[in-house]
Amino acid sequence: MHINFAMWRKASWQLIKMEDKKEWDALDVVSKWLIATRSAVTMVTVYSCVIAGILAARDGHFDWLTFIIVTLGLFIAHGTNNILNDYTDFNRGVDHDYYFRTAYGVHPLVQKFWDNKTSIRWFIVSGILATLSGIYALFHTGFSTTTIGLFVFGAIVLLAYTYPFKYWGLGEFLIFLIWGPVLISGVYYVLSGIWDWNVVLAGIPFGLSVASINVAKHIDKSEDDRKKGVGTFPVRVGEANARRVNQVAIVLIYLVTLYLVLDGYFTPAMLIIFLAYKEAMMAIGVMNKPKPAKAPEGWPAWPVWFSGFAFQHNRKFGGYLIIGLIIDALLHHFLPTFWPGLF
Repeated sequence: MHINFAMWRKASWQLIKMEDKKEWDALDVVSKWLIATRSAVTMVTVYSCVIAGILAARDGHFDWLTFIIVTLGLFIAHGTNNILNDYTDFNRGVDHDYYFRTAYGVHPLVQKFWDNKTSIRWFIVSGILATLSGIYALFHTGFSTTTIGLFVFGAIVLLAYTYPFKYWGLGEFLIFLIWGPVLISGVYYVLSGIWDWNVVLAGIPFGLSVASINVAKHIDKSEDDRKKGVGTFPVRVGEANARRVNQVAIVLIYLVTLYLVLDGYFTPAMLIIFLAYKEAMMAIGVMNKPKPAKAPEGWPAWPVWFSGFAFQHNRKFGGYLIIGLIIDALLHHFLPTFWPGLF
């Protein structure tokens, strides 16, 4: 076994398919963790932390050490949740018979790359590392009630997301909260010691973009979920209604950002996110019709369909969002009276 930095980069950017156990066994520990936890998806946690970090830096509250520890801890926490998600669904009999989850990436339990005991060990080690980051945040903020509340809320969602929240149709809403207003305002609070409701509002657009991927994924596999008794939001409300909700979520991303610009919290630099309009329109447009019965010619990612468009939109929108935030922070620093807002 040798350290495979190329695989670290690849697994951090795209979902990995692998069928050969010998190839798996030859990987280093970090590569296995990145692949098993689907780090191409968990990178959205890093995006949320970066958003919070830029907002904190803009307001003069940035601390590199705290930012790195909290970001790394939250990234590991997200991966810990994915390990638990696979363990729970596998042992409840969901991830069997070429279920959707096994079709788009490595599932170590289904593919017998490791067993239940190994999965639990990885969960425990990852959970301890994530918890240590949370303990640091508690000490850093003097065990404030806000940090304690965020810590407890995060722990509950991590442990109970797969079951029962996802089965109750609440998983998608919790994903919006966690990777949007809660995580972004929470990291901002740990860095600044200030709870700012404008930051909560500023976290909504990215939270909606992350939730749109999850809703789209659950629409993609709604038939399988219905058969297996997994009551995701699309199963509860129906595919057509879920598609409409997802379209509204994508539109709200841009309306909320526009409001924050007009209100003066953001400068017009944030309007750069509208350069992602093509991906947004594609994601909205494709949701006007049900999922095709089979993959269109040349489509590379089947059974992924709606979630593929939502994921591409999230990547493009997220990139422009970060660029816009950096420019916005620079304008606030060097030209603080540049944009008072219109409201």
